[in-house]
Amino acid sequence: MTLVEKWMNTLRTRTVAFIAIILAVSVTAISCSSGGSTTATATPGISPDLVADYIHTVLEADRTAYTKHVVNRATMLEGKEKADGVVPVEATETWQQGEGIPLPAQMFRLGSEIANDKGYFTYNLISPWYINDSHAPKGEFEETAVETMIETGEPVKDYQEIAGQSYYSAMYPDKAVAEACVSCHNTHPIHLERYPDKLFVMDEVMGGVVINIPLEGA
Repeated sequence: MTLVEKWMNTLRTRTVAFIAIILAVSVTAISCSSGGSTTATATPGISPDLVADYIHTVLEADRTAYTKHVVNRATMLEGKEKADGVVPVEATETWQQGEGIPLPAQMFRLGSEIANDKGYFTYNLISPWYINDSHAPKGEFEETAVETMIETGEPVKDYQEIAGQSYYSAMYPDKAVAEACVSCHNTHPIHLERYPDKLFVMDEVMGGVVINIPLEGA
């Protein structure tokens, strides 16, 4: 196992463990059927809204750190040399077929797959300009929330029901925090085919991070 692989495994494990502790210790979300409305309480007093903020803070911090301090330091980005790169490695979509490292969105998805399997909550990247089909908005909440979020630049939060299970869902703006985010998307063949008129710029909202916290029925 390479040093980069060890770093990625440590990052994923630390993130999932931290978030699991928050949920296990702090939150017991309860749906209330009174009056047909859905509310939530938490023990000891932490609401699902605040827990979602906690989770997003960790996710955003780790993703930004990986993008700025790992991918930005690579000497190659999708086959192109980076003048300011200092680490002899390539950040590439096809990292599994060679000796490269994952792109930021791929690294994020690897972590989400591990966290989603734990069953405490789920999270994913969502964008109307998706390249990977798994990042397409799904369901009424995501389709509506992503439009509102991009328009306002603010998080969108609400309760929703999926397959008979109630969730507290929150979507947060996912901004281009590094040049790698912009250049990878703007030059990707699928992006050029699907969204030829869309060119991202630094700090622009490129999509959202959606977090779904299951609620226990009272």
